[in-house]
Amino acid sequence: MKRRCYITLILCPLLCFSANLQAETMLYLEHAQTLDFDETLHPDAQILRGDVMFKHDDAVMYCDSAYYYESRNSMDAFGNVRMVQGDTLFGYGDKLYYDGNTKFVRFRNNVRLVDKQTILTTDSLNYDRQNDLAWYFSGGMIVDSLNTLTSNWGQYRSGTKQALFKDNVRLMNSRFVMDADTLHYNTESHIANIVGETVIIYEEETTIYSTLGWYNTETEHSMLLNHSLIVNAGGSTMTGDTIYYDKQAGWGKALQNIEMTDSANHITLYGNYGEMYEYGVHGQNSGFATDSAMLVDWSDSTDYTYIHADSLFTEELQYKLAQLIEVSDTLPPDTLWKDTTYRQMRGFYGVRLYKTDLQAVCDSFIYNGRDSIMMLFGSPIAWSDNQQVSAEHIDIYIKNGVVDYAHSIGSALAIEQKHTVCFNQLSGKEMFAYMREGKLRRIDVNGNAETVFYPQEDDGTFVGVNKTQSSFVSIFFSEDGKLEHATFTSATAGTLYPLQDLKYEERLLGGFFWAADVRPFSPDDVFRKVNRN
Repeated sequence: MKRRCYITLILCPLLCFSANLQAETMLYLEHAQTLDFDETLHPDAQILRGDVMFKHDDAVMYCDSAYYYESRNSMDAFGNVRMVQGDTLFGYGDKLYYDGNTKFVRFRNNVRLVDKQTILTTDSLNYDRQNDLAWYFSGGMIVDSLNTLTSNWGQYRSGTKQALFKDNVRLMNSRFVMDADTLHYNTESHIANIVGETVIIYEEETTIYSTLGWYNTETEHSMLLNHSLIVNAGGSTMTGDTIYYDKQAGWGKALQNIEMTDSANHITLYGNYGEMYEYGVHGQNSGFATDSAMLVDWSDSTDYTYIHADSLFTEELQYKLAQLIEVSDTLPPDTLWKDTTYRQMRGFYGVRLYKTDLQAVCDSFIYNGRDSIMMLFGSPIAWSDNQQVSAEHIDIYIKNGVVDYAHSIGSALAIEQKHTVCFNQLSGKEMFAYMREGKLRRIDVNGNAETVFYPQEDDGTFVGVNKTQSSFVSIFFSEDGKLEHATFTSATAGTLYPLQDLKYEERLLGGFFWAADVRPFSPDDVFRKVNRN
């Protein structure tokens, strides 16, 4: 049996309510154009049509038609469904199922939840009004004033503006795309909390890999944990236990177990504190490391160079390169200035260097990639095989990744150990040591040149001690490192002494010292603390 009545006045409240319900939990019907009953199909429902309006606490719900279950304090709404909660939260959909006792809402089909500038769209949305929690489970999207986020599953709290996304999560804005499996996000602060494998991509600029941390999508400041990785398009990377990164400034700071790599120049910086600059006053793609800092140059894949210092820097510097262009046969060539770059490396305090064919210690160094020169300052000492060179300042010239020659300036001293107490020695104001295939082949000494040499028989027996003084001397070595011959100026004074005629101290040049105890003997040995006093 079906009955129908027409309602032309606002109904408030309508009928009787169950005695066991408190007033604050009651669902009120505020308005409808018609009210029907269908005791056959819907015996416990009031069938409402036309501008239907319900109210429950601070929420008002509108629809074209509805089934109102008074005894259950619930209703089902259909057509142009709209829910208004307070003055900020609005829900829309084709269908709405509401339980007034639990304050639980189910929106279905073409669903939108609008919270000021935040809009959530999905096909199915559940909303727990009592706990202020909305969630979707069949794919959805949240758009705020800055970002668009999509995922298979997501939830949102309007009170805290906090959202949680899972499965195929993607955050997009005009600058970058963030992909993750799980992501926490605040629509007011625009901060994304990273809690799983996440990739942030700035197209043709930077890619960030992280599993834990936070990223402010508005300021592009972030804190990245768990040995996150930043990769720049130019080939530079940064990783560490903790990274603070400012993308807009092109700056990053890493703490503990850091690693900064410049793959274009085959350089890696290690340490427990480091900074990286993508651009700016510190140069292009520059880096700085300290606290157990080490620089590894792997441009020669067969023989890496390891350098330790208290502080290490690497930077890409710009300069203009002149190129001559032929204009015509009758006019002089024109000059074209081309912008180009070179790599510079610097180290300060306690520098220790190890390479298979070269080791060195000094106070500080600079490597200029434009001219391939490594300059050693502060009482530098360099070794190759059983030869040692020291001076006030040493410049090492590198060609095709290997040492070509070294220029020692001021109190230059070269020593070759022949026996426990027998040392060939050269000293002077200035010294050039020329290498070939990693072997010392010639030494030139200018200014107050003095030598001490131990000539040997073919069987290795020492003939005696030869001491000379001249203004210039050149010493030549064979491929196996043996002394071949020496060239002196005509005014050279020299004497060959029998070994027994000279005491040990008389066989040593002024300023002689043999520093094998401070020499690095392996890559790990660059970290050994030594006293050079």
